[in-house]
Amino acid sequence: MVTRSCAVLIALLASLLVPVTGSSVSAAPATFVHPGVVASRPQLDFMRAEVQAGAQPWKLAYDRMMASKYADLNRTPKPRAVVECGPYSNPNYGCTDEREDAIAAYTLSLAWYVTRDSRYATKAIQIMDAWSATIRDHTNSNAPLQTAWSGSSWPKAAEIIKHVYGNWPNSARFATMLRTVYLPEIQNGRANTNGNWELSMMDATLGIAVFLEDRTVYDKAVSIFRTRVPAYIYLTSDGSLPKTPPGSGIDTRSEIISYWHDQSTFVDGLAQETCRDFTHTGYGLAAAAQFAETARHQGQDIWGEIKDRMRYAWGLHTKYQNGEPMPSWLCGGTRSGSLGPTSEISFNALNTRLGIAMANTRQYTEAQRPQGTDNLFVAWETLTHAANPA
Repeated sequence: MVTRSCAVLIALLASLLVPVTGSSVSAAPATFVHPGVVASRPQLDFMRAEVQAGAQPWKLAYDRMMASKYADLNRTPKPRAVVECGPYSNPNYGCTDEREDAIAAYTLSLAWYVTRDSRYATKAIQIMDAWSATIRDHTNSNAPLQTAWSGSSWPKAAEIIKHVYGNWPNSARFATMLRTVYLPEIQNGRANTNGNWELSMMDATLGIAVFLEDRTVYDKAVSIFRTRVPAYIYLTSDGSLPKTPPGSGIDTRSEIISYWHDQSTFVDGLAQETCRDFTHTGYGLAAAAQFAETARHQGQDIWGEIKDRMRYAWGLHTKYQNGEPMPSWLCGGTRSGSLGPTSEISFNALNTRLGIAMANTRQYTEAQRPQGTDNLFVAWETLTHAANPA
């Protein structure tokens, strides 16, 4: 006969044997680090020192940034109460304006960090205040992606302004905007879409969670990210077929091949969107890199978890981006699109910090320097991350 005390002990032991999965795993730091979205204070200090010393490639990257429309002190923000974005931003009611104003706020915050000229911080604040006073919703089919792209840039700017510049009376209103307008659209992910969507959604969600110091939102973003990356980048150790996003309903061989844009031969580093085009693949890899970098600043080694998938993905795609002909078994022998200015954060993490050679990625990254902006959510990576040891 089992006594009550024994039963309680057995139940306790059984609970310890249940695998811990999903959002129940605590990933968020006990204390958040600021600024800590994509670029940390030590990284920003390194950037500033290199620019002030006239060192390359940082000085040229800075000069290009300052010559861009995003650094214009006369910029007039164009906020909307409702941003409506259809497929490929058609219709485009505020889509470009929102993304570019968010990039401008980040650009101006970087300009302030280097120069300490308060005009740049004031202009960044003006842009962020204009949007936080106005926007209420995102609508139409591209709303989740639009929200993710803009939501990736806003916290990068806000972290620098709030935690380094410091004089921002409406920062709480901006935080409310992120929580009530942005998070509801992105924090639950979108498993049945192409992977760059959900990776961008998690990138933005994590950055917002850091700014808001919201541990629950942070943990959920990490949980979704950990299932999406293996479903986006294939390794032969996954088996004969790629992993699929939980909840997507994609579970047969034919469905997987269709989801991978009719690619039926799988090799290390192949991405779910490789045979769609390299442009969208670049978006996915860039979002994953930004996510991992933000997590690193919060004391979490996401790079250690994804380094093999990322190194092989960059190696495969940059090989063909560098000019090697595509084999007939890969995407029918045709490469479409370009990776764009997306490789610097990954190359710095994997090569500079982890010591992985990555010859193809090095060639591509150095040829692209200084990497600028894709006018969507990637901006000024050479300036902030090239050979940055911090």
